[in-house]
Amino acid sequence: MTDIKIEHKFRGKIELPDNSEAKNIFFRVKQAYANHENMGVHLLFNKHKLKSLQTYQKGGAETELENLDFYIELGEILGFKTTDAQKLKNSILLTNDNAHSNFNIKKRLKLINKDQKTPANKSHLFWDIENFSSISSIFTDIIEPYNIRDKNIYLAANPDSLYLKKAEWEANLYDYGKTLGSFNFIKCEHGKNVADDVLLNEFKKLNTKNTNVFILTFDRELKERFTEEADESCNLYIMDK
Repeated sequence: MTDIKIEHKFRGKIELPDNSEAKNIFFRVKQAYANHENMGVHLLFNKHKLKSLQTYQKGGAETELENLDFYIELGEILGFKTTDAQKLKNSILLTNDNAHSNFNIKKRLKLINKDQKTPANKSHLFWDIENFSSISSIFTDIIEPYNIRDKNIYLAANPDSLYLKKAEWEANLYDYGKTLGSFNFIKCEHGKNVADDVLLNEFKKLNTKNTNVFILTFDRELKERFTEEADESCNLYIMDK
């Protein structure tokens, strides 16, 4: 914890975020407050950065959100208004679709075919997009951290869902400079579990080894079928409850 002193007067303690910008923000906010200057998010971000925060940020703007929370906490301790910071935070969360904090994919990923992961030289994603349509979550928690290339991403959707949700999916993918056509996207035929079957067949054809394999499905049977097909050298990840 760090002491907050304004003009040699102790005002409280606060924990600084563990990032390269926190100390400078702490100093600027204290100085502005002591000088009775206008408080606001301009103390955290310049005009260019504020503008960029209106669009998708790689990693979900994790550091920026961390620093906004820090600034808001400083406001609570020192007694200055942080309305603009609250609005910016909400805007960032909305833009980056970070509602996935209520459905945290990263925390629910489970290695199912071994106790410890083994070295992997690439990663594949098999994605039933109609059941996992929180696109920002997939990018932030899986695609970006594991550097999964477009050609190694397999998406499938049944025709009814594609008809109803294609515009929404494309709009969300646009934030990443992608479309459905950027990946191995397969429009399925009518029938039960067709999308799941298609994804499994694509996996079989690859016969991949020494690979991280991510399967986005809640279907218990499909998880078992993937496990049966996966080479023992692969790290097989599914969604746990």
